[in-house]
Amino acid sequence: MYKRQEDNEYYLHRTIKQTYNFAGSIFIDSTNASGFSDCNTIIYGHNMKDSSMFSGLMKYTDKSFWESHKTIRFDTLTEKCNYEVIAVFKTVVYTDSPESFKYYQFINADTRDEFNAYITKCKELALYDTGVTAEYGDKLITLSTCEYSRNNGRMVVVAKKIAE
Repeated sequence: MYKRQEDNEYYLHRTIKQTYNFAGSIFIDSTNASGFSDCNTIIYGHNMKDSSMFSGLMKYTDKSFWESHKTIRFDTLTEKCNYEVIAVFKTVVYTDSPESFKYYQFINADTRDEFNAYITKCKELALYDTGVTAEYGDKLITLSTCEYSRNNGRMVVVAKKIAE
């Protein structure tokens, strides 16, 4: 039933059953390996006005919401996982503007310095300090949805996997 997409446009307007639907599906970046084996798994979903999909991510703009929701539960078919929020930020995408952070290009870190640079940039852009960081070797998820205050705006929540 599930078809691995070859690009990030495939499930943008398709259901998991591969039928057309304007709302599309929540989906993993096409460059991510299966099984959440990459350093960073990027998960996309539309910011729907009917409060479905990833519209709830917008609540993280409010630090008091984060204070009550510091962890994200994310279960797969084989594992139940908790992730601790490291950073919440807004950025623009698909541009070379100095305001753009291409977080969607970070899947794996070849070196500790590369990993640390990514975390540092996430923390620099963060709407507030969570006091949480990550170390080379940690597994991350990045949740991404549209954010409408700017053209091609995105709301991003980055979290690290923690032990149960």
